[in-house]
Formats: sequence, C-alpha cells, structure tokens
Amino acid sequence: MAFDFKKEYKEFYMPKNKPEIVTIPTMNYIAVRGKGNPNEKEGAYQKAIGILYAIAYTIKMSYKGSHKIDGFFEYVVPPLEGFWWQENVSDIDYSDKDSFNWISVIRLPDFVTEDDFRWAVEEASAKKKLDCSSAEFYTVEEGLCVQIMHHGPFDDEPATVAIVDEYLKNNGYENDISNIRMHHEIYLSDARKTAPEKWKTVIRHPIKENH
Repeated sequence: MAFDFKKEYKEFYMPKNKPEIVTIPTMNYIAVRGKGNPNEKEGAYQKAIGILYAIAYTIKMSYKGSHKIDGFFEYVVPPLEGFWWQENVSDIDYSDKDSFNWISVIRLPDFVTEDDFRWAVEEASAKKKLDCSSAEFYTVEEGLCVQIMHHGPFDDEPATVAIVDEYLKNNGYENDISNIRMHHEIYLSDARKTAPEKWKTVIRHPIKENH
C-alpha cells in the first residue's frame, strides 16, 4: 500500500466540522507564487497548478527511472494547498478575488532534498514541454494553528471563519495572520469533478495565545 499523508496524518488533513487547535511541524512543499483571480480561465493560478502536479508526479514516479532518491517509498501525491493574502487586508475579502496573492503548494515527502527537487523541475520541464522554472522548494513551519473542515463553495468560507473566530475569542486565543503566517487552505475535493456544495476544504489559521 502506498503511503497516504491524509490517512497517516489525519490530525493535519481531516479536522472535524468544529475548530481544533493543532501544532503543525515543519514541512517542505513544491510552491508557485502568484497574484490574481484563481478562477480566471488559463490564468496564472491554473498554470501554477499544472506546474505543481507536473513536478509532483515526476518525483512520485522517479523510482521507475534512472534518478534514485535516497529513502524513497511509494506514496500518494498529497492534496493541493494554498496560502492566501491581500495587501492591507487583515481578513480575506472574497468579493475582490483579483487582489489575491497566493502561494500554491503540494507537500513533499521528507526524503526529497533540494537537489532532488531541482532534478524534478528540469525533468518535468523537458518531459512535459512545460516551463517549471517558477517552482520553488518552500519550507514552512506553521506552528500553533486553528483549523476546521469547511463544506461547500469557497465563497461560503466567511461563515466558517466566523465560527473559528468565535471559538478563539472564547478560548484565550487570537488570530496571528500576517504576510509571514497566512490563511491556509487544503483542498480535499477535485473541484473539476465534484459539485461545489460537496467540496471539502481544510481552513487553517495561525494563532497565538491572548495574554
């Protein structure tokens, strides 16, 4: 059985429908940065996702080729994720998607080094005839966070975030969102194949104790 991060680390990927406090360890990602409306057809966000998956599957299938990665084991490619922010906005303004800044990411297994990553970028670019040079090896230590499972369209997220904020207020925490610690989403549904009302998205916010 291939290793599945979602199943092995349920505490990070499968929160309940109510807020939970978690401490997130350091993780490495394939990342592409951009700006603009994620729904734009053939836009920067859609292209970024294509690059992420090209590299992710190049690494996943590397054991079948000549590039051998130390410590490699077979695994399921982890879900697509995204860090989001807007300039001069402490929350997220869903009505102004053109002003979104984002870092779109897919988690890397710990055995993938920066050298392995650079190989995968070159390999994916050549094999897929796709310029993957905008991808970076991105390390994040999120630390203390609150997360919740959101069900439904992305535009309905403010109602879920309001539940989280109320929970924080009642439990001695506050949001610690900044341009370093960002609004984080993990997409557990394939938006191309699933009706919006059935989408499942982990919403994760950085927090700190309210002294």
